[in-house]
Amino acid sequence: MSHNIVNPVTPEDYRYLAKKRLPRFLFEYIDGGANNQDTLRANTNDFTKYHLKQHVMRDVSNIDTSTRLLGQQASMPLALAPVGMAGMMARRGEVLGAKAAKTAGVPFTASTVGICPVDEIQAATNSPFWFQLYMLRDRDIILDLLKRAEAAGCTTLVFTVDLAVAGMRHSDTRNGMLSNRFSGQIAKVQQIVTRPRWVADVALRGQPLIFGNLKDVVPNPNDLNAYKQFIDDQFDPTVTWQDIAWLRSVWKGKLMIKGVMEVDDAKAAVDAGADAVLVSNHGGRQLDSVASTISKLPDIASAVGGQTEVYMDGGIRSGVDVVKAVALGANGVLIGRPWINALAARGESGLNDQLAIFQKEIEVSMALMGVNKIADINRDLIEY
Repeated sequence: MSHNIVNPVTPEDYRYLAKKRLPRFLFEYIDGGANNQDTLRANTNDFTKYHLKQHVMRDVSNIDTSTRLLGQQASMPLALAPVGMAGMMARRGEVLGAKAAKTAGVPFTASTVGICPVDEIQAATNSPFWFQLYMLRDRDIILDLLKRAEAAGCTTLVFTVDLAVAGMRHSDTRNGMLSNRFSGQIAKVQQIVTRPRWVADVALRGQPLIFGNLKDVVPNPNDLNAYKQFIDDQFDPTVTWQDIAWLRSVWKGKLMIKGVMEVDDAKAAVDAGADAVLVSNHGGRQLDSVASTISKLPDIASAVGGQTEVYMDGGIRSGVDVVKAVALGANGVLIGRPWINALAARGESGLNDQLAIFQKEIEVSMALMGVNKIADINRDLIEY
C-alpha cells in the first residue's frame, strides 16, 4: 500500500487512512474478527470464487442501478450496516453516516450501541432510516427503544440474532480496550496521544461520547467496561423464535432478521414473521470458522427468496461484489467496514466519494455484463 494516497478509491485505501487516523484500539475494534480471524478472511476471499459473465454487443445505453429495499426506493442494492460506536470513529459519526446515505440514496442503519441517539439522526436528516436492535433481558428497555425508534421515523427494524454471547475478539483484549487493569488504561492513553487530530476532532469536539440510545440504562456510558458489563448482563442467551414472534407483535414496521447462516434458521425467521433475512456472520466477529456469507447466500436465497427478501453482509469491498451477491439471489447487501473506514479517514465527504464509487462500479459491471436493470441480474450471469 502506498504511503501517500492522495485520492482514496477503494475500501482498502480508506482502511489504510483510517488506521493512520484512529487510536489503535478503535481501529482494531472495527477491523478485527473473532479468534484466528479465519471467517473474517473467508468473507472477502470467497468472492473470488465467483465469476461474472461478460456479454457484448448489447444496448447498454440506459443503465439503471436503482431498486427497492424493504419498500424503500434506493439508488443501488446497498445499505449501510449498523456499526457500534461509529461516533467514536468520526465526530458524530452516525449523523454523518446517515447524511451520506441520504445523499447517495441508500438506507442507513443506526446501531443500538451508537453514540448518536436516533432522535439526533432524525433531526439531522429528516429522513426514514433503519434501526438495529439486540434482544435484551429487560423487555421494557426494548419497548422504550422501539418507541423512540418509531418516533424518529425508523421504518425497518434490523434485529440481530447471532449475539447470544459475545465472540472472542482477541485484539480488543490485546490492545487494552476492554482491560480494567492499570496497564490497559495506560496502553489506551498512549494510543490516544499518538493521534492528536482524532483527539481534537472527535474526543474534544465530538462530545458527548456516550451511548446515546442507552444513556438512561448504562450507568456510566463513558466507561467501556461499564458498557461491556451492561452487554454481559443484558444480552439474552435464552432467546428463541417465540421471542421473535413477540417482537413481531409489538413492532409494526418492517422486520429484518440479521445473523442467519443456515436454511432451517431462514425458514424459521420467515415463519416468525420476518420481512427479510440478512445472511450474516457478524463480519467474522462472532463464531470463527463458520462459512463465509457469500458461500451461504445461494442456498438461503433458493430456499426462502420466494417468500421474503434476502440480504447479505460480510466481505463486500466493491460494486462488483454487490453485483455478485445480487446474481446469487440477494435483494441487496449491507456494508460495514467500508463505510466506517471511509468516514474515519475523510469524514462525510470521504463516505460520499466511496458510495459514489460503489454505484459507478455497479453501473460499469452491469454495462459490461450486458444488462440494464438490477432485476436482470440473475444466476445465469454468474459461475463458480
